[in-house]
Amino acid sequence: MLKFAPILLAILYALAMYRFSAWRTQRELDARSTELADPMLKVMTDRLAKALDLPRIKVHIYEIDPVNGLAAPDGRIFITRGFYRKFQNGEVTADEMASVIAHELGHVALGHSRRRMIDFSGQNALRTALAMILGRFLPGIGVWIAGAVTSLLAARLSRSDEYEADEYAAALLTKAGIGTAPQKSLFTKLEALTQARSGAAPAWLMSHPKTSERIAAIEKLESKWQ
Repeated sequence: MLKFAPILLAILYALAMYRFSAWRTQRELDARSTELADPMLKVMTDRLAKALDLPRIKVHIYEIDPVNGLAAPDGRIFITRGFYRKFQNGEVTADEMASVIAHELGHVALGHSRRRMIDFSGQNALRTALAMILGRFLPGIGVWIAGAVTSLLAARLSRSDEYEADEYAAALLTKAGIGTAPQKSLFTKLEALTQARSGAAPAWLMSHPKTSERIAAIEKLESKWQ
């Protein structure tokens, strides 16, 4: 029984982390967000809503500077203040913002946003268990190996989710009469829009597929649909 103790402890730790992370995320979003009220973007969200046979699609502004979109575990869609500011400055078009919203709707519809919270807890459990086990045989580097393995796994899962959300968004944008051109044009802008001032690779890009690969995947879908 004792040899299973690290695994049991890791599972208990994961459950605790899941509940804490879900609570902290909802509290943060509630405290730092308001519903988006923009006439131009409402036209776009109404078109997406009509394509989905929904009365409306609510989008919220998350009051942080990094350029990003977010699908919360409770199904809410967020655009960061930094991203919305790019739209206000003319660096991003209304059609391109619609592609971001469609992408985040994909994460919700496909269950990614809720699953990611669970995956985060599972990754912590795996990291803890591996660190305990490998630490016995590889003192000093066992923890490092455990962290590297779980980080690689998390990145692979995240990239898979992004491709699926891209496909959902491409289908939705096409059905709404917006098309995939804004989706692809935004991809080419994202690296510059999200580039950190320090010059380091932005966190957004680390968990997402390469721009060229995302565009190629959408063009492959377009060829198949035609």
